Amino acid sequence: MTNSDQSAIQNDVAALAVESLSHKIGGRTILDQVNIAVPSGQFVVLLGQNGAGKTTLFSLVTRLYTAQAGAIRIFGHDLRQESSVALSQLGVVFQQRALDPDLSAQQNLWYHAALHGMPWGVARKRIAEEVARVGLADYAKRKVRGFSGGEARRVEIARALLHNPRLLLCDEATVGLDIRSRADIMADVRGLVRDRGLTVFWATHLIDEVQQDDRTVILHQGKVLNQGPAGEIIAAVGASSLNDAFRRITEGKAA
Repeated sequence: MTNSDQSAIQNDVAALAVESLSHKIGGRTILDQVNIAVPSGQFVVLLGQNGAGKTTLFSLVTRLYTAQAGAIRIFGHDLRQESSVALSQLGVVFQQRALDPDLSAQQNLWYHAALHGMPWGVARKRIAEEVARVGLADYAKRKVRGFSGGEARRVEIARALLHNPRLLLCDEATVGLDIRSRADIMADVRGLVRDRGLTVFWATHLIDEVQQDDRTVILHQGKVLNQGPAGEIIAAVGASSLNDAFRRITEGKAA
C-alpha cells in the first residue's frame, strides 16, 4: 500500500488507524514504527509468524497495554483521549480462551452484557440472537467445560458481538481447532462482513486462511513489511503464491 492509499483510507475515517506505533517490553522492541489503516466494512488480515508482535498490537488496541509511542484511532476516536467511546466500538476474541468453564454459555454472555451495562431486555434479545446465529441455541445452558474447542470459540465470537461493535478483532481465533471447525468459523466471520458490514481485523499465522482479495498486513519482527490485497502483494514481488511471497518478503528476498 502506498502512503497516498493509506492516507485516503484514514481520511475516510478508517475503522482502525495505527500511526507510528512503537512498543518495548523488558527493553526489547516488540513493535517498531507500525502504520496500519483498516478500512471500514472489510475483512483485513494481520499475517505474521508467532512472535511477530500480533498479540502485542492487539493488546495495545484494546488498551490492555498503554502505547509508549504513536497513536491508535478507532473510527476516528483517539484511544488515549476518547478511550471509552473508542473501545465501545470494539469486540475482541483473544487468542487465549476467555470463558468461565464452570458457567453455561448463556451465563457467560449475561456476564459480558452486565459488564457493558446493557439493559436487561436488550441483553436478553441479543443473547438469544447470537446463540442462535452460532448454532448453539439448544446448548446455551450447558457448561462451557463440556464444549468442544470449536463450540467454545463460537460462544466467544457471540460474546464479542453482543454489544453490536463495529470492529471485531480476532487474535488467532482458529488456533488449535480441527479443519471443519476452522472452516465453519472462517465462514461465519466472513459472512458477518458480507451481511452486516462488520469490519474484521483477523490476526493469523495460517496463510491458507487468506483469500486473494483480502487486504493483508505482513508483520515480521515488529515491523510492517508490506500491506495491500494479497493478490497484489504476490504480483508485486513476483511470487507464485502468498506463501512464496511471505517467505521472500520476510527473508528480504522480494523482487
